[in-house]
Amino acid sequence: MQNPQDTRRIPTSLIAGVSVAMLAAAGGGAWWAWNTITASPPQSEVPTLSQSPQDTPPATEQKVQVYWVDAVNNQIELVPSSITVENADNPSEVLEMAFQQLLSGPEQQAVASAIPEGTELRNLSIKSDGVHLDLSEDFTTGGGSTSMQSRLGQIIYTATSLDPDAQVWIDVEGKPLEVLGGEGLIVDQPMTRQNFETNFQL
Repeated sequence: MQNPQDTRRIPTSLIAGVSVAMLAAAGGGAWWAWNTITASPPQSEVPTLSQSPQDTPPATEQKVQVYWVDAVNNQIELVPSSITVENADNPSEVLEMAFQQLLSGPEQQAVASAIPEGTELRNLSIKSDGVHLDLSEDFTTGGGSTSMQSRLGQIIYTATSLDPDAQVWIDVEGKPLEVLGGEGLIVDQPMTRQNFETNFQL
């Protein structure tokens, strides 16, 4: 009876002989197959400097306008200020970063903000019918009619900085904003730049 281990003791010379015979019988096809198996890995599999795992893709940047207020010839005007937003994946994130800057207040003393300190952006989303904002209650506090109109303009123009024709829907603490301030500034929703300029005079 044959010892099972004998099958693992085939002489090396016999293996070489069989290989030569196979190559001779199959001709160029076998030679090509053998070279394909033993060849170097494809160039795409060889690490290069440009494919180093330490490399990171360049940061994406986008410009967006944040709107402040300024007194020009004794009249309040909305003044745009361009900021650069990095690493934002979609328009909603770009606007969120713009509003973070807006609600933090201006860095330049030449302009001001009519938005009360402490106002927070509770939510922002872009839908098929426009930009939807939800602000904290602080947005409605303090100031007269000029202040109310100014802060409303800042919100509308900043929200539409990526699309000047977009509609803006404003909520305060989750409820649609209908009247702003003690003087009863009527807010018809949705708001646009066009109807703001038509209905309000700063």
